[in-house]
Amino acid sequence: MEKVQRHRPQLWREQTWLLHHDNAPSHTAVLTHQFLVKNKIVVIPHPLYSPDVAPCDFFLFPKMKLKLKGRRFDTTEEIQTETQKVLDTLMEKDFQEAFQKWRRWWDRCLHVGGNYFKGDGGR
Repeated sequence: MEKVQRHRPQLWREQTWLLHHDNAPSHTAVLTHQFLVKNKIVVIPHPLYSPDVAPCDFFLFPKMKLKLKGRRFDTTEEIQTETQKVLDTLMEKDFQEAFQKWRRWWDRCLHVGGNYFKGDGGR
């Protein structure tokens, strides 16, 4: 919450930001839900079995894999350093495009009633 307030003060003031959680156990835990409700944080629910609607799955992980594919690392620190280098190459426009794509995918998911869909038709 502090990061939203610090980095996106207008969204914070207007309370126009939303949180998108996937169905990871830490996101669906009772304590997490209680915290979000207590702090009046609006959460966009994630349809079951829909990794195609998770920005990390369709945006971030493919970019990471592309840059790190075929490389070998000897230490965890080396992995962290190289991963951070890839993250540092991402520009604001990359994230804007990812979230525009996410909106299209989400709309498509809603259109098909939350059912799984293949291909990129309409994404």
